Amino acid sequence: MPLVNLFGSKGRLLLSALLICAIIFELAYCQKDSHEQKTTPGRRSKPSKPRLGKSTNKGPRAVTAKPKIKAKQAAPAQNFLTQVLNRGKFKKVGETISVQTGDTLELRCRGKPVQWSVPSYLEEDDDGRLRIVQHERYGVLTLVNTTGADTGEYTCYPMYCEDTDCRKEYDKAIKVFVFFPDPQELFVPSSDYYEVIQLRTNWPTLLPCQVTSPEAKVTLHREFPQREVAVDGTEISFNVRKGFTIHRPRPYHAGELYCEANLGNLRQSSTKYMLIYVKYPMAPPAPVIQASSSSVAVGENLRVSCSVLGEQDVVVEFTWEYPGQQIGRPLYTQESISPVSGGAARQQSQSILLVDEVRDVDQGTYTCTAQNLQGGTSVSTNVKVVPKAKPKKP
Repeated sequence: MPLVNLFGSKGRLLLSALLICAIIFELAYCQKDSHEQKTTPGRRSKPSKPRLGKSTNKGPRAVTAKPKIKAKQAAPAQNFLTQVLNRGKFKKVGETISVQTGDTLELRCRGKPVQWSVPSYLEEDDDGRLRIVQHERYGVLTLVNTTGADTGEYTCYPMYCEDTDCRKEYDKAIKVFVFFPDPQELFVPSSDYYEVIQLRTNWPTLLPCQVTSPEAKVTLHREFPQREVAVDGTEISFNVRKGFTIHRPRPYHAGELYCEANLGNLRQSSTKYMLIYVKYPMAPPAPVIQASSSSVAVGENLRVSCSVLGEQDVVVEFTWEYPGQQIGRPLYTQESISPVSGGAARQQSQSILLVDEVRDVDQGTYTCTAQNLQGGTSVSTNVKVVPKAKPKKP
């Protein structure tokens, strides 16, 4: 007999109610599950902990991390210098370029922002020919109506900025030396007919006879006696962007020199350079101080000597600080220079401070400072003043 007939009409109503409740419960559960999937999308993309032997490339985090690394690695390559040519063409510059006089020089340097450095002639003489403009991603330097005097080094400095504070990044500077060949001027013009240059024993000396054309042949000459100076590349060398360099100056290099340039049928001389030899010391002096007595009685005389053993022909200057300065006691010194025999050329420089009829105010610290072109060094000694000894009674 069917189950429905066993319960009668009331049973059929009860069974129908149970079925309807089951359907409603199932629909509510599905809607809830669907709602949770829509409101929590991150659950499916959240990566689980990696396990050995399984791929972990799934999920958006691994994808978005890669472009950031690439951007940091590519950033240094953004800074470069190009020359803007006619018809919108660009040419990456090398160490040197040549631009005919009268033509326009236009350089573009990528960076935001950048700063430019130009030959001092252009910085001092602002006649409106030089224009510098900063765009969003690069800076542009434009020089019009160019002349041979514009020859020199042009530098682009990328800037590092924090808020409004910016500074040059010197290690990322890009330099180019620009020649402006002038058919009438082989040398970069100078307002000085004579230029005095010191020949220092411990420093190379540069004769900056710059030419406007890299094709010019340049030689070095002495005025008296008139002759060409040999340039062997070791003692003296030449660089077309800088001039002649005397690497280890010696006394025989002193005198009046000049440069001569030849190009085609044109020959010209440069500014005259008066070279003066200066004996520079190898190091600051090392003075030694000594008092005639560390204890002196009132009324006696005191001598404090300060001496320096150093190179011959190197001038040493002495200065003193002493207790008597406080009351205006004048300074009395004796200075001398004497050669030292044996070995290398040496000399002894000495300064002696004289204090006559010592008084109580002369007690204290005596300081000597010896100075040469490399620097100064100070040394001190203390002197005690004791009462004058009373004469013994007979």
